[in-house]
Amino acid sequence: MTYTGLYHMKNQILFLFIFFLPLGLSSQVIKKPKVDFKLSQNSKKIELPFEYENNFIIVKVLFNNFLPLRFIFDTGAEHTILTKREISDLMAINYTRKFSIMGADLTTVLIAYLTQNIDLTIGRFKALNKNILVLDDDYFKFDQFAGIDVQGIIGADLFRRYIVKINFKRKVITLYQPKHFEAPSKKYIELPVEIKRHKPYVTTNVQFADQTELEVKLLLDTGASLPLMLHTNTHPNLDLPEKIIRSKLAAGLGGDLEGFIGRTQKLFLKDVVLQETTTYFQDLPDAIDSIQINSRNGIIGNEILSRFVVIFDYINEKVYLKPAKKFKKKFKFDRSGLLLARSGKRMEHFVVYSVIKDSPAEKAGIQVGDVIIRCNGWPSSFYTLEGISRKFKKRVGKKIKLKVQRDNQKLEFKFKLRNII
Repeated sequence: MTYTGLYHMKNQILFLFIFFLPLGLSSQVIKKPKVDFKLSQNSKKIELPFEYENNFIIVKVLFNNFLPLRFIFDTGAEHTILTKREISDLMAINYTRKFSIMGADLTTVLIAYLTQNIDLTIGRFKALNKNILVLDDDYFKFDQFAGIDVQGIIGADLFRRYIVKINFKRKVITLYQPKHFEAPSKKYIELPVEIKRHKPYVTTNVQFADQTELEVKLLLDTGASLPLMLHTNTHPNLDLPEKIIRSKLAAGLGGDLEGFIGRTQKLFLKDVVLQETTTYFQDLPDAIDSIQINSRNGIIGNEILSRFVVIFDYINEKVYLKPAKKFKKKFKFDRSGLLLARSGKRMEHFVVYSVIKDSPAEKAGIQVGDVIIRCNGWPSSFYTLEGISRKFKKRVGKKIKLKVQRDNQKLEFKFKLRNII
């Protein structure tokens, strides 16, 4: 985002990565590649398969016609970013400019570099002589906090000139040449969007348990694995719901951000209404200029978008949504209170990053820094980060038995899952 952001919710951790223009990054310096993007063989459309992990859309990218990598497909990012500088260093790629960017705590200054003339290939889609950003350090740490192996972010600079259709069930992104695209059938909901710095914003309504209904502007962000986030200090009537929990919402790029997690009673998307949506509530720091984030009130992420077939029409500023079978499915939230990250040389361990106050895990005695060895009798190596988090979303009353390493001790804890929000 410009303000470029990537939001990720995993085990109730929301990873927020913010880049601000005032420290020297201008969208003008990374525009206008020498050769534009193209669909091979002048195709009217092209399909790009993707993997869907931890609510992230991940595409395979051939970097500079040589190295296969995995990037997150992110409608909430203006620019394409390589997150691991060791890759560009290894390939002896030159950097033409150095930028200072602001971390999530708005005090830590981080470094990124501009590199030019990079070729990116995604299936039969090619971006030639592309300008991208390279982070000086792996600030994102996707493998540690998200449990996924990715090396970058595909931003809107690669796909904004096309009609973009995302079918989450088929795990396919379809790019259409605009002149060959026809508006979809009446099965789709048509919503007007505002395109600002190549990012799509929709204006809609949310309703809370006290029947308060507010009009809000929300960024449609496929780089966010959460369902819904609302910035509580962007509207005078955007109050916290009665039933909430305080939790860490962000980790990375200079600091942790805290906020609250609860539910909104209704989210209106024209004729479709989503009920009891898990929602993250966060105050934006006072230092953020509302113009930079287009005066938005929040974000809609993949936990909502994946309930539809989504079509982004950047040229005509429209989005089309076709509800999938699961769009009415209840939004599940962790019932243990544990926030985990991966650790170890091979990321083979799960370490307790945070414990929600008064949660089943805290009352059982589990502490920050505990390393999970076994879960319900199975060794931790049997699980992925996504897999073990699913265990903590099971039915209310399900028994969880954890064996952990704490310093030189091995301890066992038992608790039952219950609703936290």
